[in-house]
Amino acid sequence: MTDFAFIRSVGVAAIALLIPAAAHAQASGDPQNGLRLARQWCTGCHVVEPAGRGGDSGPPFHEIANRPDRTPATMRAWLTNPHPPMPNLGLSRREIDDIVAYLDSLQGQL
Repeated sequence: MTDFAFIRSVGVAAIALLIPAAAHAQASGDPQNGLRLARQWCTGCHVVEPAGRGGDSGPPFHEIANRPDRTPATMRAWLTNPHPPMPNLGLSRREIDDIVAYLDSLQGQL
């Protein structure tokens, strides 16, 4: 094996190891902080807790969490660039990850 081929194979292996780690880091969030943020920013339009109170102009969070087409990636995209009538709250990436983690914690709840 030539030096270039060896270096290239080591580089490819390193990237292959880093991609899952980056995906896991992106998917992680603090669901408790997500709940706190949802209580702060979302209850005007959504019920954010299964037995909680909130507005009814948007779907309850447990319904959003259990939509078959909802993924963490689609929720991140939506929260980054929402469409009316949802306002753009200007959430940070960390805040978005936390809200997505909270939504993930609601999967399977009715």
